Amino acid sequence: MQDGFLNFFDGLQSPVSFGDALIAIGFSLLASIIAYLMYQFFYGSQNIGAGVHRTFIIGGPAITTLFLGIQTSIPLSLGLLGALSFVRFRTPVKDPAEIGFLLLLIASSIGAATGNFLVTTILYVIVFIALGVQWLTRNRFSLFPQGHLMIGLDQSAYSDIETRMNSLLNNRLRGLRLETMSVLEDRVNLYYQYRSQRDFDWTAFTSELNQVAAPAKVEVFIG
Repeated sequence: MQDGFLNFFDGLQSPVSFGDALIAIGFSLLASIIAYLMYQFFYGSQNIGAGVHRTFIIGGPAITTLFLGIQTSIPLSLGLLGALSFVRFRTPVKDPAEIGFLLLLIASSIGAATGNFLVTTILYVIVFIALGVQWLTRNRFSLFPQGHLMIGLDQSAYSDIETRMNSLLNNRLRGLRLETMSVLEDRVNLYYQYRSQRDFDWTAFTSELNQVAAPAKVEVFIG
């Protein structure tokens, strides 16, 4: 019985030692928590994202474990794309900042899996300083503060209401500028910047936009 248990335990052994795995996953978890807090501090109040930051705390250690499992096996590494191909974001990434934070999370996870703790720490310090400078100097090099507007609607409806919607936006928002436009799963996502206005009635604006788009459903995110 004892020999059978020992043989079973030996079969569970991994090329990565228990201590190394614990350090790597623990470091990845800590980095994921820091990335989550950084996102909440610098961008959480804008409420224009898709909420992908909610996956950070689980995603970081999971990615690290995945790379720990494949780094010693070429056949497993070839299946990495297949292992990740099941992931689908039902809600498209709405804020370009989310892409940057996802790349930060992936970089820290790979850094933890490969033992590059110093490089990962330096990356986080540089990113934090850069975001801090951006946050402290936001709107200070512009005569007018900039606001952010994200609109999402069905692609079929967009072609019918594009002219009316653009007319409404240009009449109600000053200095309106279309920054990006993306189409994903038959949904059009429009990202605008505009000149912020005090006491702007967003409730009335959203109501007018829904009336123009009716019967289509419009998603509005304001930052």
